Amino acid sequence: MMHRTQKGRLGAQGYVPALGFDLLTPLYDPFLRFFMREQTLKQRLVEQAAIRPGDAVLDVGCGTGTLAILVKQRVPQARVVGLDGDPKVLAIAREKIARAGLDIQLVEGMAYLPPLPLASFDRILSTLVLHHLMRDEKRAALAGIRSLLRPGGELHVADFGPPEGLYARVVFSLIRYFDGAGRTLDNLEGRLPQLIAEAGFDEVHETSHVATPFGTLVYLSARVARYPQEA
Repeated sequence: MMHRTQKGRLGAQGYVPALGFDLLTPLYDPFLRFFMREQTLKQRLVEQAAIRPGDAVLDVGCGTGTLAILVKQRVPQARVVGLDGDPKVLAIAREKIARAGLDIQLVEGMAYLPPLPLASFDRILSTLVLHHLMRDEKRAALAGIRSLLRPGGELHVADFGPPEGLYARVVFSLIRYFDGAGRTLDNLEGRLPQLIAEAGFDEVHETSHVATPFGTLVYLSARVARYPQEA
């Protein structure tokens, strides 16, 4: 829900601090807990991903580490990695992970050029990240994400979709104001499944949607059937 010019969490052009301004980053976790029912929404994505013991799991745009912690707590035998371009939120994530006593690797970097080995993950998850990006940034990020998945690997996304009902349309206008119309247009018009498919994913599905105080959240799943060089 933010905009700032320089490199950042996922995109090459627009840096996205946790709540739009570095000063507000410490308020990110309380904001999501109170307004977005964060635990419930992210637990739903973890359940959708059906992570198995031994899976390698990447949380793209991991922020303060809430989703990565949920994954590790649910499947302790999974290898869990968080990727984010914001060192301040990663510092918060490290503190939370240490308090929880969990083994989770955190990596600073961008999805469009991830500093991770190709075809090294079984599941990649992302929540409330793609709506921050311009279309070319979404495409670059999705291509980078696909390159990290093994054949048979899956992408699971929870992000804003077309608002359902007058209230959802009104409140989503706030997100458009902070993030910019260009960044949120693809979400508003329901283009995320198309962009995911164009990045080379197979079996792209919208699995469900949920009303939140800031608009309609859609859950998407997709699969990689082949190595990137074979696509």
